[in-house]
Amino acid sequence: MTTLGIGPEARRRLSARRTAEIVADELRRQIIDGELTDGDLLPRQEVLVEQFNVSLVSLREALRILETEGLVSVRRGNRGGAVVHAPAKGGAAYMLGLLLQSDYVPLADLGTALQELDPMCAALAAKRPDRGDTLVPKLKELNDAMAEHIEDGARFTEIGGQFHDEIVRGCGNHTMIAVVGSLETLWSSHLQWWADETAARGEYPSISKRRIALGIHNKIADAIEAGDAERARKLSARHLADTQSFFLAADPEQRIVALSPQALARRQR
Repeated sequence: MTTLGIGPEARRRLSARRTAEIVADELRRQIIDGELTDGDLLPRQEVLVEQFNVSLVSLREALRILETEGLVSVRRGNRGGAVVHAPAKGGAAYMLGLLLQSDYVPLADLGTALQELDPMCAALAAKRPDRGDTLVPKLKELNDAMAEHIEDGARFTEIGGQFHDEIVRGCGNHTMIAVVGSLETLWSSHLQWWADETAARGEYPSISKRRIALGIHNKIADAIEAGDAERARKLSARHLADTQSFFLAADPEQRIVALSPQALARRQR
């Protein structure tokens, strides 16, 4: 009978992996608890090796784990080091995107989910007693920016996405902000891709259709300002259905593709 087991080299790799996970857990805790803040530069690797009393191999594996999670970015070369990144919805959107992409989920499925969830956020935002302090002025500012850039389809879409992001952030429910915000980011990455491509080909929806979209944005902002949750919900649902009909018309079977936070950042430059 054969005895199963692992050799000395495999045991060393397993031990290094476990050590790396312990180091990653501690650095992750410091980032989440705010002891390390967004943009902080971690000490040099030799300093961290001494601080954690681990091998360089284990430390580098720990940094790779955190880099995969989007919590650090490792710079190579003479000016190398690891930069801290606070948890962001882009990272969550990427993981959700990978999950949906692996299941071959069509983009229309994500659109259907947002047709239910985004209007809920608009209604919640309309119910907030402090909505007039920062949310409503920000929404009106974005609508003004959309009007200013109405002839630039790609930019018009980008600002429109910011409008929807602002409503989600303004709903006041942290779980909704995290979950719907991540789905909104995933959707917006595909929508912006479509806007860039159609604008470049001269096939972006006409100015008259853009004015209709902007008009609904203004009505949504007015409904939120007035505290009319039901009207804000209905307007948002109608607007999303209209937008998705344009977006998905060319390829109704289009599948979700996950874009990493780094790819999203490059597209937004």
